[in-house]
Amino acid sequence: MSGPRFLDQTLFGALAEQAAASPRQRQHHNFHQMDEPCHRMAVGLQPNTYIPPHRHLSADKAEALLVLKGRLGLLIFNDAGEVLDKRVLEAGGACVGVDLPPGVFHALVVLEADSILFECKAGPYKPVGEGEQASWAPREGEPGVAEYQAWMHAQFI
Repeated sequence: MSGPRFLDQTLFGALAEQAAASPRQRQHHNFHQMDEPCHRMAVGLQPNTYIPPHRHLSADKAEALLVLKGRLGLLIFNDAGEVLDKRVLEAGGACVGVDLPPGVFHALVVLEADSILFECKAGPYKPVGEGEQASWAPREGEPGVAEYQAWMHAQFI
């Protein structure tokens, strides 16, 4: 076991800087080993990152998200891609996070530069699998991402 690792402004600054330099405009900092049963990570996010609608179907893949710095928009969708709920998640705000049960389509929109998210879910890591990526939204790198991302941002204006 290693010693304590802190979620502090030094970490936040480094993650924001690394996210800004990344082509995907986000950067993960894992506090877990990949074989651990509980995955915990801080994620630096910039406004141009695209986190497409997705869900986790495994019964053990509930996901807790907490905004530690900045502002994110959370969109909750039904299976047809209609928005069921939307919330601004803001560090120190009225709503700072969400606990998502398995099977819920969701997406995030970064509303403030240098935002930092803490994520916790069961391991081990599994890439988004069959039926977990929304069929009604473009995947990262596909045509139409810019338009869909602009629509997602517009939900919070």
